[in-house]
Amino acid sequence: MSIPLDRQPSAPAHAVVSGSFGGGRGLRAMGKVLPEQARAHNRSLVLQTLYHRGAMSRADLSRETGLTRVTISDLVAECISDGVVREIGVREAAGPGKPPIVIDIDRQGHQIIGVDLSGTDAFQGAVLDLDGQMLHRRTVALPAEADPEQAYAAAVELIRALVGAADRPVLGVGVGSPGIVRPDGTVLSAPNLSWVDMPIEQRLHDEFALPVLVRNDANAAVLAEYTFGAARSDIMLVRIGRGVGAGLIAGGQAVIGGRFAAGEIGHVVTGTDEGPLCACGNRGCLEAWVNVPHLLELIAAEPDRRADILAQAGTRLGIAIAPIVAALDLSQVVLAGSAELLGDEFVDAATRTLHARTLDGVFADVEIRLTQQRDIVIRGAAVMVLSAQLGVS
Repeated sequence: MSIPLDRQPSAPAHAVVSGSFGGGRGLRAMGKVLPEQARAHNRSLVLQTLYHRGAMSRADLSRETGLTRVTISDLVAECISDGVVREIGVREAAGPGKPPIVIDIDRQGHQIIGVDLSGTDAFQGAVLDLDGQMLHRRTVALPAEADPEQAYAAAVELIRALVGAADRPVLGVGVGSPGIVRPDGTVLSAPNLSWVDMPIEQRLHDEFALPVLVRNDANAAVLAEYTFGAARSDIMLVRIGRGVGAGLIAGGQAVIGGRFAAGEIGHVVTGTDEGPLCACGNRGCLEAWVNVPHLLELIAAEPDRRADILAQAGTRLGIAIAPIVAALDLSQVVLAGSAELLGDEFVDAATRTLHARTLDGVFADVEIRLTQQRDIVIRGAAVMVLSAQLGVS
């Protein structure tokens, strides 16, 4: 069951440079817009304010958003009718007059399914509430053979189990997939799953008759950091595991790219000193330098050099991200991966290299840190649904 909310179409393929990982909206409504866009924008502004500020009266909401009380009354009535806002009681009045009724997002009224397809041996997912708290988890093993239809069947099995575990109406299904993913949810290329031009979003929608959003896993992860973490509005999140990928938000807007490959930094060659052979056939790709199996292998062979190995890997990351930070004027780089490997040695070396390779005095405050978010792709997939269905991020 889903709420019948409008979902804006994606931009034409040739025009997509930045936008939303959800359903065509910007990540956060920031002010008033043109009359023809006003109602959808103002509804998003109302829900965004309630989601992040918490319960308040209609008068409070009017002051917070700058919208008139008449507009607030109309939008709140619509949201109550749609089942996404509820009246939760009467606030005790300090003076004369009728005490105000307090409203809030109906945080327990609906649930979201978030799915992470980026694992090397299993798909993971969860049923979450609207605050991103995990209520039920499920895992499905990947098939031994790299067969596209068997991988799709495993995803269907996982989502079916999660839909069955939900005990509230499902707002939608968010999926983080490896590879290059078009804004319509078609996976153009995911070699680990043998997917080429796989219209997984449409197929899953047809399978479950629910709103479904499929995006790149790193793009999903950066949303979790943006919404539930301490991220600023100009951020790059770098996922480091068997491969390397990044999600980008600049000026509060998702950066996707005209080829839908923004953040595909794993196969950027870092340096001119050859370097290790990469799976893509080149030498010295960032992914070849810093992927987790490679680092573990080096450390196992020379445990006494652990700190040096991790510092060298951090230096390679700093080389790769410095031009991106400078070009987009980013404020923060967040790492997602093994806390054991991405510790002080790695982060300190990456930070020093970044600062040394960008304009002195301009980017000196750019921070590199490890995320505190767990299950970051699953939670980011839930944010995609919040953004598309409610305009909340």
